[in-house]
Amino acid sequence: MAEDQRPAARKPYLAGGAEFAGLYDVKRLQVSQWISRDHTLGYQHAKIISGSPYWLLQFVKGFGQTTPRTKYVNEVALAALVKEQDPGYWVGQVDQLPPLVGQAELVSLFQLPSGALLRKAVGTGRFRPANYTLSGSPIWLLEPVVEDVPALQAGARGVDWVVDERVLAALRDGTYEGPGARIVPRGKAAHQTPN
Repeated sequence: MAEDQRPAARKPYLAGGAEFAGLYDVKRLQVSQWISRDHTLGYQHAKIISGSPYWLLQFVKGFGQTTPRTKYVNEVALAALVKEQDPGYWVGQVDQLPPLVGQAELVSLFQLPSGALLRKAVGTGRFRPANYTLSGSPIWLLEPVVEDVPALQAGARGVDWVVDERVLAALRDGTYEGPGARIVPRGKAAHQTPN
């Protein structure tokens, strides 16, 4: 069996900003404008992973019906995204998501000095491949990563792969506030001083 079929390996259907844009046949910038300019889109239906929002696909497919001017989802793009994430399942609330991590959270979890060590381990096959690649970023289900720790440690060369138990507990219970937990403003917004 090529892909792990245990329930822990199933992925909730998600969409990053690029996928969101593709589902509505708009440029990626339009999604940002729905958030910052039009205020028709927010983050209440998104999980912030490594500083970027990933929306529940259940929410995304109905988003166009909630806007002042109805937008229609591209059904072909939707079917392709679902197929790409199979075996998957639909989630209606962010608090129903399993713990998900990106590179920033994994660097914190393993107390790595940089993301380069993680990328190298993934690239050489010593670290499991990401469960998703959304908007160009890798995302993992946390529990299969944790299950791999003994094997990671046994094959370690230069990296101990020791889990920070406080970070692990926070990732599991949804209270993680470390690197990657918030969206970092970019561009002009990054240079504005808060009032």
